Amino acid sequence: MARSRLVFLLLLVEWLLVSSVIAISDVPFMVAHKKVSQSQLKSGVERLTVSIDIFNEGSVTAYEVNLVDDGWPQDKFEIVSGSTSKTWERLDAGATTSHSFVLESKVKGNFQGSPAVIKFRVSTKTALQEAFSTPIQPLYILADKPQEKKFEWVQRLLAKYGSQVSVLLLVGLFLYVLVSPSKSNASKGKKKR
Repeated sequence: MARSRLVFLLLLVEWLLVSSVIAISDVPFMVAHKKVSQSQLKSGVERLTVSIDIFNEGSVTAYEVNLVDDGWPQDKFEIVSGSTSKTWERLDAGATTSHSFVLESKVKGNFQGSPAVIKFRVSTKTALQEAFSTPIQPLYILADKPQEKKFEWVQRLLAKYGSQVSVLLLVGLFLYVLVSPSKSNASKGKKKR
């Protein structure tokens, strides 16, 4: 879980760095976010709804945009509705599109999916360009989900930054006490006049 968060943060930083460079040049820049929602229909069957949002953050149109998400093994997942691939004729600069499909699984276990692949053509280049979606969190199919400890993140933050926070609070309290008596004495002096 920490690994996928790290990957997501690295992708976000990369996107911020590249988007500043891309803003200057005239090329499409695809950003794709893949997400999965799970629902257990009956015992022994779990349904996954996969949706992929694609954003053209570049300054020109992308042509022949092709999305393929074939990281779902057929021995574990069955397509209920939709398709794992989709093609758009074009995606204009600043435009957004999305695609979704539904899978069903009868196999119990953990699954770590791969990112979806987006291929597109730029009007000034003959070769297809390639982009990847964000990865998904590990899926626990028909499994007992690990219980999250309540306030675990608070404990980690306090363990890491507790001493700095307490020093800042003490300094703030000291400054408040130091300044507040002079304000109260000044206001009393003005009332006497």
